[in-house]
Amino acid sequence: MNEFNMRLTHLHHCRGMSWKMIYYILKTDPELKFLYNDAPRRIMPQVITTQEALSNALQDLHSDRIEEQIRQYSPNGIKAITIFDEEYPVLLKETYQPPWVLYARGDTRLLNSGVHLAVVGSRQATEYGEKAIQSIFPKLIDRGVIIVSGLAAGIDAIAHKEAIKNKGKTIGVIAGGLFHIYPQANQKLAYEMMKNHLVISEYPPDTRPSRWQFPMRNRIISGISRGTLIIQAKSKSGSLITANYAVQEGREVFAVPGNIFSPFSCGTNELIQQGAKLVKSAEEILEEFPY
Repeated sequence: MNEFNMRLTHLHHCRGMSWKMIYYILKTDPELKFLYNDAPRRIMPQVITTQEALSNALQDLHSDRIEEQIRQYSPNGIKAITIFDEEYPVLLKETYQPPWVLYARGDTRLLNSGVHLAVVGSRQATEYGEKAIQSIFPKLIDRGVIIVSGLAAGIDAIAHKEAIKNKGKTIGVIAGGLFHIYPQANQKLAYEMMKNHLVISEYPPDTRPSRWQFPMRNRIISGISRGTLIIQAKSKSGSLITANYAVQEGREVFAVPGNIFSPFSCGTNELIQQGAKLVKSAEEILEEFPY
């Protein structure tokens, strides 16, 4: 890791450091040359308004423990990819407030190769959702589409597993850090993906998952993908947040229609009413991706 990346990653580890704060610091000091001497005195107080937050950030900025922690990532197979690196996903850079740093474990070449399709849906997947994935995936994977999902219970886990089963590639985007896989039931799947596929997070590896991080990570799932496919979703579901991000970024949104009497199809059917493309087969997705 070069000196600039080290400094940006260190800044990213500081408590209370928001996206906008890092933006402001980089604007004032683009090479982070003054991060350890001048920034604390001149820049930080303008960015961080409360005394407690400022003292936490400064404490972390001068913490050898954090620097040592970052140095241990590489021996543990974790790569910190900053927005200025070539490996950073090109499509994600085009989104609103893309993460400054991504922490990745696995095959990072997957970030910029092939076409990515986000596949999300209900945590309480039904047999219908599973069958829809089994029917649509083989052709997508045959055409080299990389499946992106959130390693959550239900549709996410089924999507990752089906991609692997069909000898395709898959990327998991998690809330919390790489040392805290949630839910526990998906740990084995996550470790398999870290070996042969890829798991990424915008949070430093030791971060425990918090509620608010789940909707936040949805912007990365849709952000690295050309389109988002919603398989099953209730009326007010996290999957609809992902679809909303995709719409905002001008990406394709696909939805599998469902039984009008099933609560797990309300969200997908509503999306179709709002203009998402109704899909019943892989071909209907592939024709929207110019090869």
